[in-house]
Amino acid sequence: MNTDFDQYLAEQMKDAGFAERFEKAGKAWDVALQIAALRERAGFSQKDLARKLKTSQQQISRLESPAYEGHSLRMLRRVAEAMGATVYIVFESGAKARSRLSPASRSSRRLRKMNHA
Repeated sequence: MNTDFDQYLAEQMKDAGFAERFEKAGKAWDVALQIAALRERAGFSQKDLARKLKTSQQQISRLESPAYEGHSLRMLRRVAEAMGATVYIVFESGAKARSRLSPASRSSRRLRKMNHA
């Protein structure tokens, strides 16, 4: 079922600039949600994880912010290792990449699942 927002978003996505910004934001949102979900499943507060990584709670908060785009592979690996997880990076191009569910859509589904768990 298409909501008013779905229709609005479809219209906005016709603008190439908006679509590019939306996709970029979706990727940052996806990373942020994954970090927060992993931390919560591990039973850590942001402060606990910060102590474990010898960094500040503010840095963990930044990593979990959808607006933050400064995730380094080194830091992502440290976060994953601290919680017994592994980081995977996938490069896709062409039709396969375009046919996959957008990061923003995956993130919103993941958020809904987290909220209902």
